[in-house]
Amino acid sequence: MPQINEQQVGATGYGLMGFTWRPDPTPHEQAFEAMRAALDNGMNFWNGGEFYGTPECNSMTLLEAYFAQYPEDADKVVLSIKGGFGPHGPDGSPEGTRRSIDNVIKQLNGRKKLDIFECARRDPSVPMEDTFRTMQEYIDKGLLGGISLSEVAASTIHEAVKHAKIVAVEVELSIFSPEVLTNGVAAACAEYGIPLVAYSPIGRGILGGSLKSQSDLSPALRIFPRFSPENFSNNLNLFTHVNALAQKKGCTPAQLALAWTRCLSRRPGMPTIIPIPGSTKASRVQENAVEVELTDAEMDEIDGILARFEVKGERYPGHITMNT
Repeated sequence: MPQINEQQVGATGYGLMGFTWRPDPTPHEQAFEAMRAALDNGMNFWNGGEFYGTPECNSMTLLEAYFAQYPEDADKVVLSIKGGFGPHGPDGSPEGTRRSIDNVIKQLNGRKKLDIFECARRDPSVPMEDTFRTMQEYIDKGLLGGISLSEVAASTIHEAVKHAKIVAVEVELSIFSPEVLTNGVAAACAEYGIPLVAYSPIGRGILGGSLKSQSDLSPALRIFPRFSPENFSNNLNLFTHVNALAQKKGCTPAQLALAWTRCLSRRPGMPTIIPIPGSTKASRVQENAVEVELTDAEMDEIDGILARFEVKGERYPGHITMNT
């Protein structure tokens, strides 16, 4: 099994964003069923966010309620939470970092230790070592397990390891968004033996088959350039290729997309890669937990598709920073 911060985790993790970052948060009964399904299937690395929702309904309030009902599950989960945002964007100052970590710990209410904390974006106005020094205070007090990075450039990884032990790097990676394989991020993770946590491994749903037209898109997805009317129809063609391969393989397209992400780990020069698909339904969690193994020939076939196919649009709209 892979390890993050010297804790064993499943080959596939679990993203919590979809439960609370929406106008109609998932009812606890449904959420808890999905969360239990994740644990039952070995998906014990859970990733949430301080800002995934409102102050009253977010990843921590959901987790606090879950562990209140299932306290025996707390030690089974390796929990990573993103934070570090202030009113005007990324805030890596000592004061901002303390505020964020204190808030996360307070809302978890003693139900679960904060295993890993990551600033969701690097704050360019604050020296990285100042942010890490503040996080280390919490590690030294036993209130935090380790430090992760999120949505960073390769240069940030190379700098970060000089100042702190980095236990994971969370970046977007999928057949739909393979940029980290060629921009130095995956290579940097491999160089330092840091696991790469792949968020949106099913391409924000486009590789799963549920998005067939603009009418299927949520308001949250419509802000992303790759899902705009001028780009979506082109990008949807990628699903056609993925689906054809999945049918030939005898698995679902989502399972194929996750398998590709995991199987990258065995290639030379690649780090351990742990995808964190998110779903609010137990049935989808169980589907995502099925571990399909792709042969080298099948991986090469996907490489060929990516070489011929051009995804149109940026990963994020212009007001959201990337590769920090």
